[in-house]
Amino acid sequence: MSEHITASYDIIIVGGGPIGLACALEAKQANLNYLILEKGCLVNSLYNYPQNMTFFSSSERLEIGDIPFVTTNPKPRRTEALEYYRRIQQKFELDTHLFEEVLNITKKDSTYFNVKTNKCNYTTKKVIIATGFYDIPMLLNIPGEELSKVRHYYNDPHYYSGQKVIVVGASNSSIDAALETFRKGAQVTLVIRGNEISPRVKYWVKPDIENRIAAGEIDVLYNSQLTTVTETSASIQTPTGIVEIENDFVLALTGYRPNFDFLCKIGVDIPKQAPCIPCHNEQTMETNIKGLYLAGVVCGGLNTHLWFIENSRIHAKQIIEHIQTTAI
Repeated sequence: MSEHITASYDIIIVGGGPIGLACALEAKQANLNYLILEKGCLVNSLYNYPQNMTFFSSSERLEIGDIPFVTTNPKPRRTEALEYYRRIQQKFELDTHLFEEVLNITKKDSTYFNVKTNKCNYTTKKVIIATGFYDIPMLLNIPGEELSKVRHYYNDPHYYSGQKVIVVGASNSSIDAALETFRKGAQVTLVIRGNEISPRVKYWVKPDIENRIAAGEIDVLYNSQLTTVTETSASIQTPTGIVEIENDFVLALTGYRPNFDFLCKIGVDIPKQAPCIPCHNEQTMETNIKGLYLAGVVCGGLNTHLWFIENSRIHAKQIIEHIQTTAI
């Protein structure tokens, strides 16, 4: 890896998702010299969403930079969103380095940051962290969770055809996985910590899962928790005691969290108490480190239902407007 400084920027944006792209569009419009650094592919988190995912938001609420998101569907699908954001990046020739992971960010002096990646070093006057929360799953911390049959991400239902599948969770990702795998021939058991399907589940999906449960087509254990997983079975604590069932796969879709370790490493203050919202000014999005900003869902800490693409797009404009009022 080269250790020399290859370039200097006004702004480095960490994260090439929709909000990172929105920040780049605002920076470009303000004639600021910027660079997006993304550790994976373009809009990496969206790429890793389930193949058949449909957004809760309508297409106009996913738009960035006042660029229309055109679809004939009431709600856009993952593939359409990938195409939309890819076209924006290409049309506006947004300066983007893909598959380049940021390892550390340090304040060089009162004016500059050093940004170290797995490929080289940069200097920049401002940094925007727009890394989301999809990279680190919330673990169950139970025996057997390390087995290959336990998955914290779900992609395509065909893989689980004819298998005995436990799906843990009551939110959109869990319910989508339960319905899709059931319809590909899986024997599905839902394990839900509470006493109901989450009210946040997409309104056109909730009746579907409730009907499948009522018909006995999908089993459900409410007020229950997975306690142990083996190669051939799983144990579940229920209100009436431990139940052990034969099992081939466990989809533990229990949510995700921001990379708190990275944020702490670069000096962002994070309260120890949940929801662990990183320190930032809600008007300017600047953190406790002058010149370092947060944008998008990372701002919510463990409260991952606080920010979405549709309501965090405004962060890009807030940040660039604040940067323009400071010395650059």
